[in-house]
This record gives sequence, C-alpha cells and structure tokens, in this order.
Amino acid sequence: MNSHIRYKGYEVEAATQLLPNGLFAANLTIEQRDENTRKAYSFDALDYFFDEEHALAYASDWGRMWIDNHQ
Repeated sequence: MNSHIRYKGYEVEAATQLLPNGLFAANLTIEQRDENTRKAYSFDALDYFFDEEHALAYASDWGRMWIDNHQ
C-alpha cells in the first residue's frame, strides 16, 4: 500500500512492506525539487505494525514532522 502527498513543497511517499513475520514495515521517501536540484531522503522500516493502515499513517505523519523540523 502506498500514499503520496505534497506537503510544504515536498513530495512525500509513504509505503508499507509486508514482512515474513506478518508485520508491516512503515517506509518513507521525501523528495524536494526545484529548477536546478533534486534532493531525496529515504527512510526504511521506521517502525513495525500489525495493521497496514497504521503503518501507512505513521509513515505519513513522520514525514510531515520531519519536514516541519527541517525547514
């Protein structure tokens, strides 16, 4: 499952990954682009969840907080 949002000029893509143990890893990619540069940050397995929707929501929230703290 994936979720893509635009937040304060950043592209935020949250994703989940089903692991062999049945848990879902919360993954995240944050990208910032302008005319001349592209910066991308990738975070794998921010945390693990029993529910896929919780993992996706956590990654999305984490991404917004990361952006707020890095502006």
